[in-house]
Amino acid sequence: MDRYTFRRLVNMLQTIGRLRATRNLTVDEQVAIFLYILAHHQKNRTMKTNFLRLGETISRYFNKVLSSVLRLQGHLLKVPSPVAEDSSDVKWKWFKNCIGTLDGTHIEVKVSEVDKPRYRNRKGHTSTNVLGVCSQDMQFIYVLAGWEGSAADGRVLRDALSRRNGLPIQDGYYYLVDAGYTNGKGFLAPFRGQRYHLSEWRTGRQPTTPEEYFNMKHSSARNVIERCFGMLKMRWDIIRNPNFYPIKQQDRIIMACCLLQNHIRDHMPVDPIETYRATGLNAEAPKDVIEDLERDQNVDQADEESDDDSVHTLTTNMDKSNDQMGKYMESIVGVDQERKDNRRKLNEELQKIEVLTHSQRQRAAMKLVRDPNLLDYFFTLDDHSQKEIFLIELLG
Repeated sequence: MDRYTFRRLVNMLQTIGRLRATRNLTVDEQVAIFLYILAHHQKNRTMKTNFLRLGETISRYFNKVLSSVLRLQGHLLKVPSPVAEDSSDVKWKWFKNCIGTLDGTHIEVKVSEVDKPRYRNRKGHTSTNVLGVCSQDMQFIYVLAGWEGSAADGRVLRDALSRRNGLPIQDGYYYLVDAGYTNGKGFLAPFRGQRYHLSEWRTGRQPTTPEEYFNMKHSSARNVIERCFGMLKMRWDIIRNPNFYPIKQQDRIIMACCLLQNHIRDHMPVDPIETYRATGLNAEAPKDVIEDLERDQNVDQADEESDDDSVHTLTTNMDKSNDQMGKYMESIVGVDQERKDNRRKLNEELQKIEVLTHSQRQRAAMKLVRDPNLLDYFFTLDDHSQKEIFLIELLG
């Protein structure tokens, strides 16, 4: 998050989130503490040292900022916009009136021993099942956090549809979902029993049936939600690793991270997380290593053969370099003496200008010293009033 985005967030938290400064803590510091904990998953004892605050102060203001961020949901959640009829986007032009993609993700949490069976997912980890809906530009439209990890994706979706503030579905529009959800009104799922995942198409294989072609286009567009979840976990370390907050607060932290991701993507021209992509620059095969070793060996042999020939040339060049260095040092001494004289003369001239304050004289001296042309022009002015006018315009 850059400074501009941080400043916009602070202003929104003050005007909409009702976050207020106190006698000992500004709003900027409150938000900085909150973001630092989310991004780096720092414990309270570490934050006490970093910000020189009491542990109770850190905890109290973390909860205050968390509540303020959640109050921004009406402004930070993306308003869905359907794919236009004349869309030329390679991924989305096949899905007219689609308003986003939907999927669930598991985020590991720490719960009490009594609750662990309900939160244990099919992989054996204790997690919460988070339902997320994102737009075409990878901003969250809707987030439902808090369901136990043992709950199926379809059950979480049914709960989201039945809530008073649940997932809205408009007539004539739909979301892209994977095969784990039912293909029905408002939801478009792929054909089952056909190749679907992008990894199956990256080997150069082409679809052989209309169903496979549809699944390939569907997977390419629906992959946006997978990337959105991946960026969310890369950005906020606190949801990559289980924390010791109460489970209700852990769910609210997840929602706050989704809202903050929308804010960052909305105000930063380039999302820094998108630049952290794998490049494969250091990938090597065994034959590549052998070729590099042989190339290095040939270079070493060529260097050894050229060493003998370069000894005489090096000696001659050193003599020439010594002569040139002597001349160069003489010129440097002369230039330094000239600069000292010019600065002393400039200081004397500026002291004569009584209309300028001490700080204005310092600023004028810095500007004149940096630009030799301006300095020469200043020295050519004979009239005292002309020098005053020149300096006033220079500082203006």
